[in-house]
Amino acid sequence: MDVQKQYQEKLTTAALAVSCVESGDWIDYGWCTATADLLDRALAKRYQELEDVKIRGGILLRKPAVLEVPEASRHFIWHSWHLSGLERRLLAGGGVYYIPVRYSELPRYYLENLPPIHVAMFQVTPMDRHGYFNFGPNASHMRALCQKAEIVIVEVNPSLPRCCGGPENYLSIDQVDWIVERDRAEVGQLSATPAGEVENAVARLIVEEIPDGACLQLGIGGMPNAVGSLIAQTDLKDLGVHTEMYVDAFVELAEAGKITGAQKSIDRYAQTYAFAAGTQKLYDYLDENPACRAAAVDYTNDARVIAQLDRFISINNAVDVDLFGQVNAESTGIRHISGSGGQLDFVLGAYLSRGGKSFICCSSTFQNKETGEMNSRIRPILEPGSAVTDTRCNLHWLVTEYGKVNLKGASTWERAERIISVAHPDFRQELIAAAEQMGIWRRSSRR
Repeated sequence: MDVQKQYQEKLTTAALAVSCVESGDWIDYGWCTATADLLDRALAKRYQELEDVKIRGGILLRKPAVLEVPEASRHFIWHSWHLSGLERRLLAGGGVYYIPVRYSELPRYYLENLPPIHVAMFQVTPMDRHGYFNFGPNASHMRALCQKAEIVIVEVNPSLPRCCGGPENYLSIDQVDWIVERDRAEVGQLSATPAGEVENAVARLIVEEIPDGACLQLGIGGMPNAVGSLIAQTDLKDLGVHTEMYVDAFVELAEAGKITGAQKSIDRYAQTYAFAAGTQKLYDYLDENPACRAAAVDYTNDARVIAQLDRFISINNAVDVDLFGQVNAESTGIRHISGSGGQLDFVLGAYLSRGGKSFICCSSTFQNKETGEMNSRIRPILEPGSAVTDTRCNLHWLVTEYGKVNLKGASTWERAERIISVAHPDFRQELIAAAEQMGIWRRSSRR
């Protein structure tokens, strides 16, 4: 059938499209910048006739209308694969929950483990002449989601960048049940926290370890972005990109001529990523850019794929680290901050890479917002309830503004000594005392 004829037959209003949602359904809003918007507002208007509608999504850049309705948690329950700052704040209000996930496995979760999804609704680019919509900068797990959903509704947003990639980033009109058009609407933006003295100090320590021809993965946050900005000012050359999240720092590197991908062992020349979020500058750069490849997360985050990339450099944040080398990047005790995402995937993959290095970085301290006191991010043990994102045997390099240490192959006392050496000086003596009490300190090693 002619694709334009199919398009017209499936074109409808948002109100009619969401009429298929029923109480008790599991539905899906897509991911990050593709999160349903017009359809979300239409569904929210039906709140009085719906109860216990369970919604999945992640990395929200705006508060969904369904969570603004009266007694929202009675009608709609939000489940997030990865918390944005907004979702973190919403957790306290009830009706919002985190789903623990190893991000590389997410497509398989949809295909093999989740209950039936009645409706999937999300934003896409306009259809091309071949009858394909594009997921924009959200390849991630979207194809697997569409395979599992009983009904697929697309919300066409002309502002969404059309991102190059393989079949994982395209959706045929044959797979779509309903189409809703909207006027051009701003794509949700996510700005990185500006780098300060601490972030720049950490960045300088990491950049010293990066060789020409390295392949980069940058996590979310100020420190990874600071590393990217600093690399742009160096003489490093022929860098590659293979990352979970594509961020503004990569655009800065590309514009500085640092990224060619010429030495990548696989996907040569391509900047490969699972999803992207940032400023409008980033979206403009990705739009129809053949140098950038959006791919499914079970490819980008597969440790076996990462291991094939020589000199792979993985850079990620931590909330805190204990003296055993356990890394928490997700919570403060039981209070959720983020999610595991793909951090462990890249920690493992980078170490398996020939010449690869994985860096976990954090400031040595943070200020308690309630008391105003300075606290150490390096702790004797993680606070009860904290998630262990990376186990002690997986941590490779740990970096704070006070130095960097390689923990691979270190015994418990060597590990404690090295970790304490990059803690803030004001906390080192009490950390030594705690290490002695736990039996992981040798008095002869004291300096």
